[in-house]
Formats: sequence, C-alpha cells, structure tokens
Amino acid sequence: MWCLVKPSPSQSTPQPGSPPLEDSGTEKRPEDRKAMSDSLVVCEVDPELKEKLRKFRFRKETDNAAIIMKVDKDRQMVVLEEEFQNISPEELRSELPERQPRFVVYSYKYVHADGRVSYPLCFIFSSPVGCKPEQQMMYAGSKNRLVQTAELTKVFEIRTTDDLTESWLQEKLAFFR
Repeated sequence: MWCLVKPSPSQSTPQPGSPPLEDSGTEKRPEDRKAMSDSLVVCEVDPELKEKLRKFRFRKETDNAAIIMKVDKDRQMVVLEEEFQNISPEELRSELPERQPRFVVYSYKYVHADGRVSYPLCFIFSSPVGCKPEQQMMYAGSKNRLVQTAELTKVFEIRTTDDLTESWLQEKLAFFR
C-alpha cells in the first residue's frame, strides 16, 4: 500500500513529482527575466552563407578547403568572412584571429590508418581565451544553429589558435573512424 505524504513547510527539498519549492526572496521580476534573455544573442545565418555551405558540402574537389565565418554584430548574423582552397591546417591557423572567435568549416583530406581516404567536413569553433565576454556569448549562442544549418557532425572547439595543427585534427578525426 502506497501513502502520499504532503511535505511540511519546514522541509527544504521537494518530494519527487511535486513542484519545486520557491524562495520568495530570490524570485525574478519580469523585467529581470527579459534582460537576462536578451543578453544571450543567437544570431541567424545569412541566407547567402547557407547556400555557400550547401555547395561546399557537395564540392567535388579533393584538396583541403575552408570557409571562415564571423558574427556581424550590427546585423546579428553569421556571415562569410573568407574562403580558402588548398589550405593546410597550419595555414588555416595563421588566418584565424588570435583574440576573436571564429567559426570554420574545413574540408580535410583524411588518410585513415588502413589507407582509405575520406574528406570529412569539420566544424571548428575558435574561441580564444581573452575574447570579450559579449563576443564569446554571441558566438557560443550561435554555434548550435550554425552546426544544424550546415548539417555537420564533426564539431570541435579550440581555445587558442596554436591548437589547430594537423596532428590535433587527425587525433580528433580518429575518434570517428
């Protein structure tokens, strides 16, 4: 036989299935909630960039290539910054700003341990230590939407541009086999 016991006001934790207890001293005012939700900006993806990413996904070339994207703060939109053909991870690293976040979609010629060759599309979020917090929030809040838009599954993050090397990328890709 089961018996439900109503928690007494002195109990500090709610019972399973009951609504959480409220602390009237910490309740947020509606204007506070609005300000908090406005601080996390999720940027849209520029329609021209969406089309460029779609074409990039189905490219036939077999060299390494990259699309570098940035957030246009004024338009609150992820936009194309630059495109590169035949670029190594080390060359790509030198194209990324050291103190500003960037998104990169990188088509990389990957030779597996058994000799097979594949061309994975990698999403690399460069979020260097020392960026302005506002920038980091805009990029972090926009990352998932961009990954979904580009339909990518190999998603990596670097905290310093020095991390972006061929050996780092091969180590990350080895996980996917």
